Amino acid sequence: MKNILIIGGSKGIGNEILKHQSSIGNKCFNISRSNLSEPLNNVEDFNLDVIKDELPEIENIDVIVYCLGSINLKPISQLKIEDFKADFEINVLGAIKVIKNYFLKLKRSQSGSIVLFSSVAVNQGMPFHSSIATSKGGIEGLTKSLAAELAPKIRVNCISPTLTNTDLAKKFLRNEQALENISNRHPLKKICEPKNISSMVNYLLTDDADKITGQIFNIDSGMSSIKL
Repeated sequence: MKNILIIGGSKGIGNEILKHQSSIGNKCFNISRSNLSEPLNNVEDFNLDVIKDELPEIENIDVIVYCLGSINLKPISQLKIEDFKADFEINVLGAIKVIKNYFLKLKRSQSGSIVLFSSVAVNQGMPFHSSIATSKGGIEGLTKSLAAELAPKIRVNCISPTLTNTDLAKKFLRNEQALENISNRHPLKKICEPKNISSMVNYLLTDDADKITGQIFNIDSGMSSIKL
């Protein structure tokens, strides 16, 4: 059994990860601003804001999965410095705060692992993505730097998805036509569902992935590597 801390496990990708990990008997700790929609076995739920609030004391941690993110798409002329700061805070500084707070607990683990989240927009130039691409680019740099620094004790990896069908993306997937239009921009003609992303996370948390660290995994229906 592993002790898994999930930041943002109440919705979307984080919730898929939380459900799977708790169902296979791992002890999970969820830190999120919103409550779980349904109680889950093996889950201890903390309702708080990672950025603003003091983080709870947790005795043992083997894994940190930081799922918080933002989708702030605007032309550069409409973005304020405050927008960049807010995106950087939730995507990067929040992750750093969590890692620093629980680092000693993670270091004591025999199977320490961290999973972070980037975006396809970092390596695939997209208009109106300057704020999110800037902060997620920081996450990719943090992934590689920490992987080097914390090896061989703690593995650090990152997943870089395309737009995923979650509550956060609802305003872009507001109807079937919008969904079809966005799907058609991808070589595989489909966007991601939370389970597609959580499946990779679940693999990275197993002992089968114990030789993998410092990697950025693109789960984007081919968008970042194939030209239509």
